[in-house]
Amino acid sequence: MKDFLIGLLDWIYKKKCYFCRSSKESVKMCSKCYNELDFLPVKINRIVEGKKVYCAGIYSKNLQKLIRGLKYHRQKDLAFYLAKFCYEYFQKITDERDFQIVPVPIFPKRKKQRKYNHMELVSKEFSYLSGMDINFDLIKRIKDTKPQYNLKKPDRIKNLTDAFEVDETKLIKGKKILLFDDICTTGSTFEEMIKTLKSKGIEDIICLAATTPFEE
Repeated sequence: MKDFLIGLLDWIYKKKCYFCRSSKESVKMCSKCYNELDFLPVKINRIVEGKKVYCAGIYSKNLQKLIRGLKYHRQKDLAFYLAKFCYEYFQKITDERDFQIVPVPIFPKRKKQRKYNHMELVSKEFSYLSGMDINFDLIKRIKDTKPQYNLKKPDRIKNLTDAFEVDETKLIKGKKILLFDDICTTGSTFEEMIKTLKSKGIEDIICLAATTPFEE
């Protein structure tokens, strides 16, 4: 009944595309705007701590607006479109599905302020599309770090040192780890997470970011 009422309200009060404001399809991201998203070539973007990092697109134009809307402006419906974009890219990397999706966690105080972790929302949609398991409990952020975007590489590393804690008992046995984030700039966040996982003997890891500010 709830879904029916929501659908009815959506029909009466048509949704507008967050990007072009068209209400023709009554969705948060119309097919025209979605199809304007640009994929990066399917290749390893960088190696961090011996692990492969893939980046699906460049952080600009509609991809930038998509992430900022989802992350800062409570546009939760956009999680589906970011997950779809990432999954379409991921399918070109491998057809394996024996992964547990581990989104980059945020500090509890920040999550309380924001009301949600946007990458958890994206991970749920990614899991729905891929059939992969999600693991929100394996790694926690235990340090309230500064925003990374305006820090230089050495400061990024210092900022993230000892920022994460791993509970190896929460590892889903027999599943590889897919670390999942929205933006990979220098790779410092992935680097610190990988180091923390490796300290617990967890090695079977690859990383996927939705975007990077530049192609390497």
